[in-house]
Amino acid sequence: MIDLSVKLNEADVFDFSSESGFENPQETEIKTDRKTKAVKIIFAILCIVFILEISIYKIILPSLGSPKVMFSGQKNYTPSELAGVLSSMNSTNWFNFDVETAVSMLASVPGIESAVVRKYFPNKIYVTVQEREPVAMAFINENGRSIAVQIDRNGVLFPEKGFGGMDYGSVPIISGLPVEHLSEGMRIPVKYRTLIEQIAAIREMPQKYFAAVSEICVVPKEYGNYELVLIPARSRIRVLTDRSLNEDALKYMMVVLDVVNSIEPDVSEIDLRYGSVSYRTR
Repeated sequence: MIDLSVKLNEADVFDFSSESGFENPQETEIKTDRKTKAVKIIFAILCIVFILEISIYKIILPSLGSPKVMFSGQKNYTPSELAGVLSSMNSTNWFNFDVETAVSMLASVPGIESAVVRKYFPNKIYVTVQEREPVAMAFINENGRSIAVQIDRNGVLFPEKGFGGMDYGSVPIISGLPVEHLSEGMRIPVKYRTLIEQIAAIREMPQKYFAAVSEICVVPKEYGNYELVLIPARSRIRVLTDRSLNEDALKYMMVVLDVVNSIEPDVSEIDLRYGSVSYRTR
């Protein structure tokens, strides 16, 4: 028989990994590890860059200079005036700007009723103020001269500083209040606050009743009580009334004034107290 077997030497063994196009599994694993490491390095670099940007935006940038303070809600005060109130805080950056201190300083301004202060990244401060709304006016003597002060619905006195576009005739003048000087946060005596509440309620009505009243005089009585003398805007007649000031009382006063003027032009005083009408001529 013929022996067809072929003896293969070591040199005759085919290298399938190189000559036939097939890769060695070990080399494939090495290449995969290199790609994974490259992706991890790129991802780490991107994370570092992101953290640096966040640090610059939220930490470094706010600390570079003074914060930007923006005001809203004011009518009679300018932003520069309110900024001047906060200037003594010496806040050199956003971090050392103290919100509670700012609120306290703004609330100490006589014409400001309340303030809300908020801090926003990276360097902004938002301040919202609510000014006191005057419901009446009074005059007090200070350093030998008469100055006008305003009174809000809670009886707090504060210096006159414009009316923010409000109709001047809707704010009556009150005289006779026992107020000799003006101090920060000062309120009128308790027994007169009911009068201020009555005036505030009348001012909220659509009718402008106080356009017809130029002055409300407070006349003290014995045992701590008081009465009122109303001075009409278009008449020289004094109208005496009790301390119940409301819409009905003002309507009644106007009707009586018209009737009395039509029958007796020389009247100087009308008395509406005690449920009856009497008058005095000049």
